[in-house]
Amino acid sequence: MPEGHSVHRIAARFRSTFVGEVIRASSPQGRFADGAALLEGKVMQDCYAVGKQMFARFADDLHLRVHLGIYGAWDFSTRLTDGEPDTVRDGQTGEYADAASGSMGAPRAARVARVRAGEEEVTGTSGTEGVWPPEPVGAVRVRLLTDRVCADLRGPTVCEVITPPEAAAHLERLGPDPAVDGKRRGWTRFREKAAHRRTPIGSLLMDQSMIAGIGNIYRAEMLFRAGIDPYTRTVDLDEAQLRTLWDDWCRLLPVGIDTGVIVTRTELRGRAKQAMLDSVADRHHVYGRAGEPCRVCGTPISLADMQGRKLYWCAGCQPR
Repeated sequence: MPEGHSVHRIAARFRSTFVGEVIRASSPQGRFADGAALLEGKVMQDCYAVGKQMFARFADDLHLRVHLGIYGAWDFSTRLTDGEPDTVRDGQTGEYADAASGSMGAPRAARVARVRAGEEEVTGTSGTEGVWPPEPVGAVRVRLLTDRVCADLRGPTVCEVITPPEAAAHLERLGPDPAVDGKRRGWTRFREKAAHRRTPIGSLLMDQSMIAGIGNIYRAEMLFRAGIDPYTRTVDLDEAQLRTLWDDWCRLLPVGIDTGVIVTRTELRGRAKQAMLDSVADRHHVYGRAGEPCRVCGTPISLADMQGRKLYWCAGCQPR
């Protein structure tokens, strides 16, 4: 499931390529035809993320709310102009993605750079020429299109057009997000929401009404970094432990937004750091490493089910 850093990156991509543009909207799949009709021909005025949810604001007080859920992803295609290099700059990171052949306008040949943005970002080239806009691939719930950029959404849990009061109600139900609330205000909100809960901290960190954006990977890694057993009742944690978790989320989220990947072994430097970035297997302390020795104490990493999701922890570094 895409975690908060991915959704912030997607919103940033929309801000850099769609905001201020008249949007052509359609639903190739047909399931969002009424919503697409409401957005057709409207200017996108803003796009932002809170936790795992994205909100795009359009003219006439319309908001598009998207929650990618477990399987959702956006596919971005960018039409390259004549003389433009076969790469396209990422609006969030400033990095360049590979360009693939494709096209735009009344059907004519054009080169197209593609990025699939979901749980991770994938770029690549097709090596063939096509037409613009590219043909929809798979069950595309909604297509948003400008003269230069096409965004196709597939597999979301939520995709709906809502009013400003409805958007405000959804935002009110979400917990603090460091990229939105800031460190100080977010901590105050998190402490007030969480401090007296009897829920195990491993469950509470996944509750988007308590703290927004944390998914399965960040949950496991943050608890390991804090040395907290995931089954500890939140009410039994002292304020310093809660503050440690919040401060770590404030530290890790910007790294994820900048790099596009979940990086939690932040102590690494030099070649070890690059190796960690290049290999998913080397990227985390406990997540995905059930039965393997802890990188710190050697204890085999534990695996259990918590509310239908896999939970990883080290019994040696996270004692009860």
